[in-house]
Amino acid sequence: MQDTVTKGPGNVSRVSPAGQAMAPETQGLDAGAFGASELSTVWWLGMAGFLINARGTTVMIDPVLTGFDMPLLIDFPIAVQDVPRLDAVLITHSDNDHFSVPTCRDLIPVTGAYHGTRYVASVMDAEGMPGHGHDIGGEFEVGPIRVRVTPADHAWQNARPRPGQRVFAEEDACGFWLDTPDGSIWAPGDSRLIPEHHLGMPAPDVLLFDFSDSEWHFGLDGAVAMANAYPTAALLLHHWGSVDSPEFSPFNGDPAVLYDLVVNPDRIHVVAPGEPFVLHRP
Repeated sequence: MQDTVTKGPGNVSRVSPAGQAMAPETQGLDAGAFGASELSTVWWLGMAGFLINARGTTVMIDPVLTGFDMPLLIDFPIAVQDVPRLDAVLITHSDNDHFSVPTCRDLIPVTGAYHGTRYVASVMDAEGMPGHGHDIGGEFEVGPIRVRVTPADHAWQNARPRPGQRVFAEEDACGFWLDTPDGSIWAPGDSRLIPEHHLGMPAPDVLLFDFSDSEWHFGLDGAVAMANAYPTAALLLHHWGSVDSPEFSPFNGDPAVLYDLVVNPDRIHVVAPGEPFVLHRP
């Protein structure tokens, strides 16, 4: 493993022996990240997971902290048993790199509620989690955070049918738009680009940015189009540098490719797992 500096001031990623871009070295999270706060702060958990503390209200999106079935390039910033409290867990869809049943099950004693699409909530309920299912376009509140459920196109299973497999519907996967007291955060989820949706929203303050060049994600061109549709949004990179899978495009994006493609590239944030990003309203 070696360190390599990407194009962009202060942004450092690493390269695996197989040549795959790796996330910066993990910074540990402690109980203080879950406590009272006068700010809204976002931490990448690795993979596609995030922790948000909005003035003391704590939410995780798609946390994977244990039990993943592929080799990893990172250490997770906190062990699941060390999470002291969560007001909610939000799950965008049922793939195990987003909906980690072992992680979510272990979080039940400290979590107020679990939210997802109606299908994902049915899986939550079957696993003993207090699941709340929502329609696309639905809204709910977690403390001072107003959450809207946004569309996603990620029914990849239908293109690879197996005997007895359910047929997945468009409304089974989603994204989440979070309005916090200190700004908006958009987690679009895994999705192919839906131009009328992904390029036509109000500008978020923070975009949780998946730039992997996969046909069932935005693809690099679609991700760049999305970033440039919102030229002031901070881009927090995720879905890269975490899983040791150099031949599998959803996991092997390289931030270095973005700096010549994205308008205002200084808003690209190659954060380490566990590194805080504080929201500041303009």
